Amino acid sequence: MTRRKLAAAAAFALLGSPALAQSPAPLPPPTFHHLMLNSTDPQAAIAFYVKAFPSTRRTTWAGYPAIQSPTNVLILFNKVATPPDSNPLSTAFWHFGWNPPDQRAKVDQLQAQGYKFAPLWTGIGDGSVVISSDTFPGAGGVYGLGETKEQLADNIAKGNKPTGGPGFAYLMGPDGALIEEAGKSDPERFNHVHMWQDQPYCAQLWYQTHLNAAVPARPNAPARTEANCNVTRGVLTWPSLTRNGMYRDPVAGVSFSDVSMGWYMNQTDKPLVATQGHLMDSVGLGVSDLDAWVAKLKAEKVTFLKEVFKIGDTRAVMIEGPSHEAIELVEVKS
Repeated sequence: MTRRKLAAAAAFALLGSPALAQSPAPLPPPTFHHLMLNSTDPQAAIAFYVKAFPSTRRTTWAGYPAIQSPTNVLILFNKVATPPDSNPLSTAFWHFGWNPPDQRAKVDQLQAQGYKFAPLWTGIGDGSVVISSDTFPGAGGVYGLGETKEQLADNIAKGNKPTGGPGFAYLMGPDGALIEEAGKSDPERFNHVHMWQDQPYCAQLWYQTHLNAAVPARPNAPARTEANCNVTRGVLTWPSLTRNGMYRDPVAGVSFSDVSMGWYMNQTDKPLVATQGHLMDSVGLGVSDLDAWVAKLKAEKVTFLKEVFKIGDTRAVMIEGPSHEAIELVEVKS
């Protein structure tokens, strides 16, 4: 073989070697498909939601009674014989929420119709408010952040006043559900699931690695890796759904299509338990090629709670997230 032919053969062998073979394109991120709720009376629960959120409509999916948000996100209702555990601190699922066009107007409207809201404790004596902005704003006036005891005392000493305007509030729903009214959207839509994670930064890495999830930009936030994702909780802040305050730092999360999944650290010293069987049972993510996802997740040693099964006219699997949350991957054909 001539020197030229030998060089060509060597180059061909090198290009064809596994080390230099082109990696397959990453699978497109899933979309947010559904939230599964356990309910003793799905039809009564649906009546509650479609009245409270008129942009939502009744429907069914895969045999489950359901409601559908304007962006096609579904809430599925699984009928159970006994009331599901709705303790918002025991599993990774804390609450879910809607964006209304005008948050304060929406809360006023719902209260006028007789709907009840959970008290937000202010950290000042036994004080509570319905809308977060009716007490002192978060640190630096940033929406969603809380005030520490020291910051509250400083605001009081300086004679500062709450800002009013939009904030967040928690509608008390069927079966012990908490539904956050926050943000702004027209039409009103289902837009988030708020969660606890044992380690939020590590959970974010898990969702990025295994589910190709999009991560919101956080300017000036340090890069997190497996080497530095374990952190300690911050300090207690208010307003809070619990009198003794809430740990809001660290905070992390991801998004699937137009639904965010935001995380705070486990608020108790007890391990978070598996979500299945509780009020918020599981979330469903839509994928176009289930077999490819199964192969990817198995190669990555992700825990499968349920192998491929038929659901309605499609297929799904159930996997477990980093804090024992049940995640259903549903094959959705366009």
